[in-house]
Amino acid sequence: MIIACKWMLVLACICCSTEIFAQQLSVIPISDFKVTGDGSNAGWNQASWITLPQRSGQQQQSTKVKALYSNNGIYFLFHCEDQRLSAAMKADFLDLWTEDVAEVFLWPDTLQPAYFEYEISPLNYELPILISNEQGDLVRWLPFHYDADRKTQHATTVSGGEKKSGAALNSWTAEFFIPFKLLRPLRNIVPRKGTTWKVNLYRVDYDKDAVEWSWQLTGSSFHEIEKFGRLVFE
Repeated sequence: MIIACKWMLVLACICCSTEIFAQQLSVIPISDFKVTGDGSNAGWNQASWITLPQRSGQQQQSTKVKALYSNNGIYFLFHCEDQRLSAAMKADFLDLWTEDVAEVFLWPDTLQPAYFEYEISPLNYELPILISNEQGDLVRWLPFHYDADRKTQHATTVSGGEKKSGAALNSWTAEFFIPFKLLRPLRNIVPRKGTTWKVNLYRVDYDKDAVEWSWQLTGSSFHEIEKFGRLVFE
């Protein structure tokens, strides 16, 4: 009986191993503010930077992220070291992941295989989508009548160069606000103190070959949601 219990404990540890090693990001509440693209609002001083591990590429460049939340939505701030702005798309709702991009994945309710993905380019174009993920079979939905209190705020700035395709630079910064109402019909989207979501944070750069950063390590796909980390609302 004792041996059987030990084996059950080992199996339980193996089954939940992705949870044991999941990283945790705590976010604090703040009053709403207007994003400017440079993180200059004083509220950001209350949040700590987290550094995203670089998963590929020889040229080491830093990617840092902060997060805050209000009664109405969640804020993110990305700071991305870079050498060249490899982004040419000039419209929202395009395949932004094929160029320089920062990405956030939000999975508020792990009882359903649906989550939200947000992408933003250095040129300040966005891609907000809901995704249904049935064991790797992805179906994506764009927002319709995307206005009023469902619409995001987003802005970007660059340092050491011009904000145009192909420009040499030192870094770019993206700041954006995602309203909780935009996450409907997902559930558990109005957090309270102690609420936990599953999330992941990414960046892709295309100076030469694609270089990737991710907060929580996934495999060949960014959409391995079971490997996401935890976002805890303080």
